[in-house]
Amino acid sequence: MTATRTLISPATLARPRGRAIYWTVFTTVVALFALAFLFPVYWMVTGAMKSPDEVARTPPTLVLRHWHTGAYTDAWDLMQLPQHLWNTVVQAAGAWALQLVFCTAAAYALSKLRPAFGKVILGGILATLMVPAQALVVPKYLTVADLPLLHTSLLNDPLAIWLPAVANAFNLYLLKRFFDQLPRDVLEAAEIDGAGRLRTLWSVVLPMSRPVLGVVSIFALVAVWQDFLWPLMVFSDTDKQPISVALVQLSQNIQLTVLLAAMVIAGIPMVALFLVFQRHIIAGISAGSTKG
Repeated sequence: MTATRTLISPATLARPRGRAIYWTVFTTVVALFALAFLFPVYWMVTGAMKSPDEVARTPPTLVLRHWHTGAYTDAWDLMQLPQHLWNTVVQAAGAWALQLVFCTAAAYALSKLRPAFGKVILGGILATLMVPAQALVVPKYLTVADLPLLHTSLLNDPLAIWLPAVANAFNLYLLKRFFDQLPRDVLEAAEIDGAGRLRTLWSVVLPMSRPVLGVVSIFALVAVWQDFLWPLMVFSDTDKQPISVALVQLSQNIQLTVLLAAMVIAGIPMVALFLVFQRHIIAGISAGSTKG
C-alpha cells in the first residue's frame, strides 16, 4: 500500500511543536483568505451606514462612529429598486428554466441516446467555448433586433435574455459528463420495466442528477444576475432594465452612501441563494466521482 505524500510528514505532525506550527500556519492562511474576501463586503455594508462626510474622509474609518440607516431606505425609494429587482428576477428565472430544460434534454440525448454524428455535434458545441464572448455580442444583437424568419424585434423583451442564455455549452457539457457516469444498471432496469426514454429521463435520471442540476442552476442564475453589457444593449427602456444596469444608469446624481446601500441590497439575493444551496454546490462539485 503506497503512502500518501504530503507537505508535512506524519512524524512531524505527531510532535507537539510540529503540530503547533502546522495549525498556526493553517489558521493564519485561512484567516488571510477570509479577510481578503470578506473585507470588501464589510466595507460596502458599513460604508452605506456612514455619513457622507465620514465615507469620504481620509484616512478612512474602519469602525463606524455613527450609524445612519437612512441610506438603505433612500436607495430603495430613489433608485426604484423593487421594480429593477423584479425585472432581474423575471429575466434570471426565465433564462434558468429554459436553460435547464434544453441543456438537460440535449445532454441526455448526446449521452444516452447516442445520435448519429453525436461526437461531431458535441465537438462543435464545445468549440464555441473558444470564441470570446465579446465577439458574439454584435451577431447576437443583430439577431434579437430582427429575429430571422419571424422578422420581429426582441429588444426591451425578456426573450432577448432568455434565448441567448439557452445556448450554454459549458453547462451542457457539465450535464453530459454527469449523465455519462450514471450507473447503466439502473437505466437498464428502467427499460426492462417498460419505461421509455422520456420516462427514464423524468423518473430516473433527473432525481439522480439533483447535485449537478443545482450547480447548473447556480451558474445560470448568477450569469444573468451579474451580466451588464448584454442587458445594457437590449434594454433601452429604463423601466425594464435589470438591477445591474439600473445601478449604473441611476447613479449619476446619487450620494455615494445611497449607491453603496443599493449595491448591498442588489447583492443580498445571490448571497442568500448561495447560503441556501451551498450543500448542493458542494455535492455537485464532487459529483464527478460517481462510478458507472
